[in-house]
Amino acid sequence: MGETLVRFEGAQELIMDKLVETGVYKTRSEAIRAGIIGLGKEYEVFKSIQDLEDELAVRKMQKISDEIKQGKRRVFSKKEVMKKYGFK
Repeated sequence: MGETLVRFEGAQELIMDKLVETGVYKTRSEAIRAGIIGLGKEYEVFKSIQDLEDELAVRKMQKISDEIKQGKRRVFSKKEVMKKYGFK
């Protein structure tokens, strides 16, 4: 997950404050995330929700694969899991 620092001034800051003050969004971060999703829809970044979900799944699988290769995540065999949780 990436983090980005964004500074707002002028009109953007005023709009952001109003969106939070009026309860449209609970936080500035929530409003920013919703705005990005809206831009993605407006500019049809993905052809469908399914394409978006597929891309997210691929990225998650790649992240897990990388973590396994780096030794940051351990994979347990079926036998190890069954033993650990008392399954027979």
